[in-house]
Amino acid sequence: MPKMRYIIFQREGELEYVEMPTDYAYQLSALNLRLHKEIGKLTAAHVPLLPIAVAECDNLELLHESHTIINGLEYLNQLERSFANIREQEYPLIALLTEIRALQAQMEQWYEEEEFSL
Repeated sequence: MPKMRYIIFQREGELEYVEMPTDYAYQLSALNLRLHKEIGKLTAAHVPLLPIAVAECDNLELLHESHTIINGLEYLNQLERSFANIREQEYPLIALLTEIRALQAQMEQWYEEEEFSL
């Protein structure tokens, strides 16, 4: 079983827990920081509200049944859709979408390889 790492995000006072393969967790945290740095430069009217990465950990046990762990690829798919819906064709949107899609492609390949190895 692959080693997983968890990134904890905060969005409007709520926590989100995203499970990523250990080798890719840092990339998601770094992507989140980059998105926050660049999102203010977007001029579109409807920019998605991004959660803030607040922590990473190797083990996570949720104690309340209303909380769930989000699969990393599922999280990236949602993130890509939210940025793809922005009506702006300028930098930094194109660069941000490229970064999101690159990590998304890496995760798709990782899950395919994991499924194949089972």
